[in-house]
Amino acid sequence: MSDITESPALQALVADGTLDDAVAAAVDTPRAATEGDAMGGERQPIRPSVLKAAQLARDAEAHARDRQHVKGKLTARERLDLLLDTGTFEEIGRFSGGDINAGRAGAAVITGFGEVYGRRVAVYAQDFSVRGGTLGVAEGRKICRLMDQALTLRIPIVALIDSGGARIQEGVAALTQYGRIFRKTCDASGTVPQISLILGPCAGGAVYCPALTDLIVMTRENSNMFVTGPDVIKAATGESISMDDLGGGAVHSTTSGVAHYLGADEADAIDYARTVLAYLPSNADEQPPTYMYMATRADREVARRLASIVPDNDRQPYDVLDVIRCVVDYGEFVQVHELFAPSAVVGFACIDGHPVGIVANQPNVNAGGLDVDSSEKVARFVRLCDAFNLPVVTLVDTPGYKPGAEQEHAGIIRRGAKVIYAYANAQVPLVTIVLRKAYGGAYIVMGSKSIGADLNYAWPAAQIAVLGATGAVNIIHRKDLQKAKDAGGDVDAVRAKYAAEYERTTVNANLSMETGQIDAMIDPEQTRDTLIDGLRLLRGKRRTRRTDRHHGNQPL
Repeated sequence: MSDITESPALQALVADGTLDDAVAAAVDTPRAATEGDAMGGERQPIRPSVLKAAQLARDAEAHARDRQHVKGKLTARERLDLLLDTGTFEEIGRFSGGDINAGRAGAAVITGFGEVYGRRVAVYAQDFSVRGGTLGVAEGRKICRLMDQALTLRIPIVALIDSGGARIQEGVAALTQYGRIFRKTCDASGTVPQISLILGPCAGGAVYCPALTDLIVMTRENSNMFVTGPDVIKAATGESISMDDLGGGAVHSTTSGVAHYLGADEADAIDYARTVLAYLPSNADEQPPTYMYMATRADREVARRLASIVPDNDRQPYDVLDVIRCVVDYGEFVQVHELFAPSAVVGFACIDGHPVGIVANQPNVNAGGLDVDSSEKVARFVRLCDAFNLPVVTLVDTPGYKPGAEQEHAGIIRRGAKVIYAYANAQVPLVTIVLRKAYGGAYIVMGSKSIGADLNYAWPAAQIAVLGATGAVNIIHRKDLQKAKDAGGDVDAVRAKYAAEYERTTVNANLSMETGQIDAMIDPEQTRDTLIDGLRLLRGKRRTRRTDRHHGNQPL
């Protein structure tokens, strides 16, 4: 028998990655290659060179298991098995970048296509057992080819990252591949969903591959991202810090906001990615998938709970998640950035079987005030929803922007403006409900009618004004308060009288309804039905090109 190098057809077969599991299975059942099939026909004998390639692939996976399992990590192929529906993975370029005769199975990245809940996705998984998962020319070409195909097919791209970075031995050639991947990621941004799972190290310039994608998922253990590692930092600054404290999953999920979800382990992280994909369309030109939902008596019982969740006292906190779970299907809410900037809550849910994005203030944290981090969190999520045709439901209960020199110096003006830009440019259906209070600039930016929302509602106790009653009275009636104090009167009683009058005439939602900024006052238990009707009304809303400009200059 001739060697595989003598057959151009087989060379092409290997290069294109069309060797499938059936060929690999032939290693264990060699008789099947020569015996007739069940119908008595003759089979083409499997060439020894093909068997050699299949055995090499099996040995490579066994080597990967030995390397990864001792670290408490899965192999790249085991991760793909968890991510994709069973039996749907179709690999491309299986032996690309390898040398079968020299016993090298392929590049340090696996690329291919599969299905998640029956919908096609493109995937690549870096293989740390091959040269530390480093990226060289072969790996870069495989990833870029996959991304090109994903854009042609207009399907989501999921990256499983576990890499030592650029391959030093290949020098600038490896760095060039990162540049190509960066550009293709930018091309795909807003066109198809892109999700990155960080399941090992991701350092240096490599961090910008996931940073450019829509969502980043990390794990509590073994997951690290940093531009410069602990050794470099110590040499440059003298600071000693561990990898986890520098760029672990917990740090990026709570402090930096780089990660959108912190998985308990790899299986949890991968399951989160699958769940998010269930809410998103395959590309920006499609509508999100829909699901069957049948209303039950339990819906009415849950709706009645809303009347007792929000306290009458506007200074008393409550958990807005309790409100969200009462208005979405089955109470299921998939948070994004759950551990970061907790004064705002964002995430995915379904209402009457249709996926939506939920944005809400969280009165349990800083009274629901907007700060620099929560502003960026909200803005980024609204942009994501707008890119992929998810309606945005905004639940408002905020006293305004968080005051203080720290916030001003951290750029609350620049970063708070991002929320304005996101809502003002969104063209998906926007429905806003004021639950309790909405003051000042925060009222405007949180999906107000003036900034572009389609439908706006308020609960009966809603307070909408420039300032809360007490703050307003301290400014408007400061002279009267001073006179009462000079006369030895009860200043608190005078302030309370003026505050009550201000609430009666100004703070309630009547003025907003009279000027058309609020479409209707609704009882809390009507909230879900109102959302269903409003979203059904807006379902035909489509994007329009407003200007001929290239793009606006968003505050960054």
